[in-house]
Amino acid sequence: MDPSANHHPGKGLHIGHPWPLGASLTARGVNFSVVAPLATRIELLLFSHGDATEADRIVELDQRHRSGDHWHVEVEGLGLGSCYGYRVFGALQPGGHGFNPSKVLLDPCARAIAGWSGYGRGSAVGAAPNTSQCLKGVVTERDRFDFHHAPRPRHSWQKSVIYELHVGGFTQGPGCPVAEEHQGRLLGLIPTLPYLRELGITTIELLPVMAFDPHDAPAGRHNYWGYSPLSWMAPHPDYLVGDDPLNGRNQVRQLVTACHRAGIEVLLDVVYNHTTEGNQDGPTLSWRGFCDRLYYQQSARGDYQDVSGCGNTIAANRPLVRRLILESLRCWATELGIDGFRFDLGIALSRGDNLAPLDTPPLFEEMEADPDLSDLKLISEPWDCGGLYRLSDFPARRVATWNGRFRDDLRRFWKGDEKTCWTMAQRLSGSPDLFTNAPVHPGQCITFLTAHDGFTLADLVSFNGKHNLANGEDNRDGDNHNNSWNHGIEGPSSDHAITALRERQLRNLLTSLLLAPGVPMLLMGDEVRRSQGGNNNSWCQNNPLGWMHWQPDEGDLALRLFLRRLLKLRAHLAALFNPEQSIDETPQRRSSDRGNLWRQWHGVELDKPDWASWSHTLAWSLQDSRQGPMVWCGLNSYSKAMHFELPACPNGWLRVIDTALPPGDDLPSEPQPWLPTGAPLQSRSLMLLVAAPLLKGAEL
Repeated sequence: MDPSANHHPGKGLHIGHPWPLGASLTARGVNFSVVAPLATRIELLLFSHGDATEADRIVELDQRHRSGDHWHVEVEGLGLGSCYGYRVFGALQPGGHGFNPSKVLLDPCARAIAGWSGYGRGSAVGAAPNTSQCLKGVVTERDRFDFHHAPRPRHSWQKSVIYELHVGGFTQGPGCPVAEEHQGRLLGLIPTLPYLRELGITTIELLPVMAFDPHDAPAGRHNYWGYSPLSWMAPHPDYLVGDDPLNGRNQVRQLVTACHRAGIEVLLDVVYNHTTEGNQDGPTLSWRGFCDRLYYQQSARGDYQDVSGCGNTIAANRPLVRRLILESLRCWATELGIDGFRFDLGIALSRGDNLAPLDTPPLFEEMEADPDLSDLKLISEPWDCGGLYRLSDFPARRVATWNGRFRDDLRRFWKGDEKTCWTMAQRLSGSPDLFTNAPVHPGQCITFLTAHDGFTLADLVSFNGKHNLANGEDNRDGDNHNNSWNHGIEGPSSDHAITALRERQLRNLLTSLLLAPGVPMLLMGDEVRRSQGGNNNSWCQNNPLGWMHWQPDEGDLALRLFLRRLLKLRAHLAALFNPEQSIDETPQRRSSDRGNLWRQWHGVELDKPDWASWSHTLAWSLQDSRQGPMVWCGLNSYSKAMHFELPACPNGWLRVIDTALPPGDDLPSEPQPWLPTGAPLQSRSLMLLVAAPLLKGAEL
């Protein structure tokens, strides 16, 4: 092509190219490209620095700068750190909203953001200009992560243990082992990696770290969790050290490099189902100003359709929107080294026009076909706020799902509810009732007891109801159905009988989680009884209520030791709890068969499980046709002690776990032989016996 064909009259300006999206370096300067299908013209505003209140230069883009839905221009003489924004012109859309050229817009593909010190969310509403309070995109490099010196750990699903944490909350608080200047920051996670490794964590899952709007909250509060995305490309500034937006990407790389070298994977909780712009009355900050009819699901008359609970829903079924989401995923995975993603309300991304559920949503099809994303861990919530819930039939082959039924049924069983034995057995055997008896694919089922949204584990056994008054909404926010139990007194107690029972229940719940097939996820601080005072929706609590508990007492340390040994036990017996392996529920027919275990269900009597609605006792064993019983586990959620019959073990049983015993003895480092033919289980306790040869050489 004749180079002059790409030249446009004007000092140092060229037509540019539609790809790549965003601002990218060229030999002459910077190429800018944005998507705005319905726009009639666009202005590119160039600022001298991030805090500038007026643009130094305005570059007008007309139809000659347009390739289909893409608008582009190349500007000579610009380089790294250049700050910019857009004004977009076009006709108003149905409903009276759409283009608002008085607003300076943030490029949806900007990999860094400047202007935070003068940013005003309120200035993005209405007709008045917001130039003096706008955010600006920053031109950055797009270098690939150095996987040669910091390769992905690539833990199999079978050996993965996920730990969900909040970057700001995990790296601050009294006793935090993080230097003051790094507290609340991404770099502050690096000194905590030995703690996580010692505990037995293979994978950390970070609550949103993409730039979000902390002011997207009612008056007097701040958005702390970050489920209010302002950008899908740039890291959140409050998690960075210093005010240089170009250095932010390197800080992400520093963290990921340290994690990889420690053998820990990094997953991001990503929010592609909605943005911080809210409904049609919300601020015009980015997506809305370029083309709200493109990015947001709307009715024919222009009303925003909402299954996110946040005022808008991203139209992820549309090609141009999919391209932006995929570009975001590639940015974090290939440029910054991230190992996987957890999709907030991910099933919302499977909705088509008019919110119709799609069996083959194109976003996930393209994601699974993308070679840059093929080796990542992908996880999703299988529900949204519009009532769509697809757990076992999530419409994406490689995406694992949070098993909310697992959480609820384990809580209900140990709480002592009726009609829970059969459902508990289903959860402990991989949820075959939910997955229609078909073998699950590797990592399909994420099992968990607690997550950021809801009670912590300590609060689950200490409160009957939520206590969210600190959130300023008169306790109306947060889930009302927690399946929790305070065991006699609401909140902290000095009654030894109550506290002892709570301690036992913590161990019952954790053991049930980690002995079940699936990929377990733990919540930040559950290992040291972190409490939020009964608050089950701490989205705005950037204070000790939402921080990690770094000053554990004796009881906290005892639970952490229990969990550490439990994770070592799970790792040692990984073949028995392999989420990729289907375990038969009936005996093997040929004694010569090897390697195929079968599970046998019991009650207090062998081979006689009690599935009655009033039953609170359950036992199971894993059998090998040649070696006999390998594992026996008894669970008693009844209010009285029960005596269980045991299958004979030719190689001898070792008592590995007995949650009724005092801390330290409940899961000893050296399990002792168990000689009795029966197992007395105290009220609300669990016992695990393992055939002696299986633990030969094991260190707990």
